[in-house]
Amino acid sequence: MAARPTRRAVLAGLGTVPLMGAAASQAAPTILIRNILLFDGTGSPRQPRNVRIVGDRIDAVSGGDIPVPPDATVIDGLGQTLMPGLTDAHWHMSAVKGVPWMGSDDGLAVALVLKDAEFQLMRGFTTVRDTAGSVFGIKAAIDRGVMPGPRCYPSGAAISQTSGHGDVTPPDQLPTALGGEPSRLELLGMIAVANGVPEVLAATRQQLKRGASQIKIMASGGVTTDNDPIDVLQFTLEEMRAIVAAATDWGTYACAHAYSAGAVRRCLEAGVLSIEHGHGIDDATAALMAEKGAWLSTQPFEPGDNILTPEQEVKARESLGGAGWKPSVQLARKHGVKIAFGTDLFARTRTSRTENAMLPRLGTIFPNAEVLRMATSGNCSLFAQSGKRDPYRAAPLGVVKPGAWADLLLVRGNPLDDLHLLEDYDRNLLLIVKDGVIHKNIVGT
Repeated sequence: MAARPTRRAVLAGLGTVPLMGAAASQAAPTILIRNILLFDGTGSPRQPRNVRIVGDRIDAVSGGDIPVPPDATVIDGLGQTLMPGLTDAHWHMSAVKGVPWMGSDDGLAVALVLKDAEFQLMRGFTTVRDTAGSVFGIKAAIDRGVMPGPRCYPSGAAISQTSGHGDVTPPDQLPTALGGEPSRLELLGMIAVANGVPEVLAATRQQLKRGASQIKIMASGGVTTDNDPIDVLQFTLEEMRAIVAAATDWGTYACAHAYSAGAVRRCLEAGVLSIEHGHGIDDATAALMAEKGAWLSTQPFEPGDNILTPEQEVKARESLGGAGWKPSVQLARKHGVKIAFGTDLFARTRTSRTENAMLPRLGTIFPNAEVLRMATSGNCSLFAQSGKRDPYRAAPLGVVKPGAWADLLLVRGNPLDDLHLLEDYDRNLLLIVKDGVIHKNIVGT
């Protein structure tokens, strides 16, 4: 169903100044979603409620009747489950099949990324944290209502050392520090290869200048690059501390790609807040994460989530420590580490594996209500660590309460009983609202 844009989105999309006179005082559109069972994103049980949206915010939540103006849109939820929009804490908006790794400025590539962003919204994911890529223009197009898609917390270019996970130049090409030329991905702001404190400070500050809400560090080897074994540690402690200090000076934080326990411990010593992946942590490292107040941003990977080359398959098995994703999450849970849900899916197509298929896997370790809390208010607690660099700080995200952003899903059935309902999103997501705009409504079908 076509979106009903808010007045604010239309103005932003057109690039106009606010209207004067009678038009400026026009009441914001009102939506009433009645007769629903509410999961508010905090882990509380479902409750019979009615929810009113005015403009882009939730205005009222009540167990009784809520008055609305005569021209309001009224939706009967038919006793189905209303919940906050889902979120993904480790996403690459530009990681679409047919688009170079971490993005491109080619017109077709931009169109593919925007179309994929629309697909993601229609799967129920209303907010993502983009953990590397030059997606500032994509984010702006979505925020201004030009194209549909999720809210985005951008990291900008990932900060990588020479020979790090992010350095895609051939082994025989000189690095820029030794007189070589930067790669095209570097020139386009997709990655930033930097060595030594002055360079990593400049690279970090450049991402903040571009509008990054947090900084991404490559701190260990990765699966999809060729010249960085999984076990290697990347960046010295001095370099990493400099990156964290620059982010902290801007009131935000650094997250870091790190698999091994050694890489994670170095990140923690440097002050990194969010460990991306961390599948190789041991008991002592999990305890240290809890002590430092760090987050584990996990991805419950299974074979087939990403299509890999034989060489990448070998690295992927090594990155998971041979035992899969569960041991790291179980250790984190044991020590009370805060856990975020992400997916890190790349080379995506319309029919490839989705977040909706990965999220239910967490139900093998956590109660379903905790899984849904993690993918709503939990992730958003991590996103909010961006402080004043948080582009959506004007209102709470990931919860259903008065004053929060109006990002909502109406789910057929009860996902607290069966997380797999979210996999059949075409059928079971009856209503999708983001920023007070109805993007899908098949209630009653």
